Amino acid sequence: MKKIILTGGGTAGHVTPNIALLPFLKEKGYDIAYIGSYTGIEKQLIEAQDIPYHGIASGKLRRYLDLKNLSDPFRVIKGFGQAYKILGKLRPNIVFSKGGFVSVPVVLAAKMRRIPVIIHESDMTPGLANKIAIPSATKVCCNFPETVKHLPAEKAVLTGCPIRTELLSGDKETGRADCGFDEGRPVLMIIGGSSGSQRINEKVREALPELLKSYQVMHLCGKGNLSPELNGTTGYKQIEYADRTLKDLFALADIVISRAGANAICELLALKKPNILIPLSLEASRGDQILNAESFAAQGYSFLLEEKEMTAETLVSAVNTVYQKRDKYVAAMEKSPQSNAVQKVIDLIEKVVG
Repeated sequence: MKKIILTGGGTAGHVTPNIALLPFLKEKGYDIAYIGSYTGIEKQLIEAQDIPYHGIASGKLRRYLDLKNLSDPFRVIKGFGQAYKILGKLRPNIVFSKGGFVSVPVVLAAKMRRIPVIIHESDMTPGLANKIAIPSATKVCCNFPETVKHLPAEKAVLTGCPIRTELLSGDKETGRADCGFDEGRPVLMIIGGSSGSQRINEKVREALPELLKSYQVMHLCGKGNLSPELNGTTGYKQIEYADRTLKDLFALADIVISRAGANAICELLALKKPNILIPLSLEASRGDQILNAESFAAQGYSFLLEEKEMTAETLVSAVNTVYQKRDKYVAAMEKSPQSNAVQKVIDLIEKVVG
């Protein structure tokens, strides 16, 4: 039986693409195991998939002054030793890494064991963990055409980001019933991540009277961000968080307003949903969401609205523009080389193993 080790963690974004690959790896006959940190979010997410999980020591590699910089290198060294031992015991044919600091010792140990490694880089430019790991990789998958120039030419493969296949199987009418919407007006979906976006929530609610003239609004506002005074507003459904129902809500949406995290925008691309991206500002991030959004806008997949330019008026204008040109956005996404990422990654794994 072919064996594969998956690794990656620290945030859900470093885990969910791995989860998206699981059913296809099983279909291909792979024996699958996962290496992650002792207590990171990856442990909970992977154990819920009934996949054998191996925890190792993990330390964050920082570019700034911090007392933990004195101790974390020793955790990385310990994690390397643990990963080396696990790989020797399991003897996988290949390692697939989604990044995050826990993946660094795993990738380095795999190289020492002469096990081929495929890395996936989600953002426009590689983060520090992947920069360290890339020299030990056989191939490096990426989401954006612009990323290829930041990678070794013989290793770079443009794949897009694997997304969960269940998102593609939503039922529009189930979503409509859940929201209590009618068939008379198009549906605008706002999604700002699991914790929501206070800034987007504020401007959407400010623009709501104007938006409701033309659209029904489905607002995933994040936990603790419901507005009680808006309960019962005709054509407006506010939801704290959606998990199993998310696929049906996506199926119902005609256009989407979203942040510009790599996984989120790749889901919109796979679903062929015309969208408005409002990336996190430079004040709140290292700027990766801005680069992501600029790339998708340049390729014709998205309308970019920067947070500093977001008002109720510009929000309504952007929604109207995207809805009027929705067919153009869908046509561009249908031609995208990044839209069948799961199959491309699985094919690459099979090629490297074979």
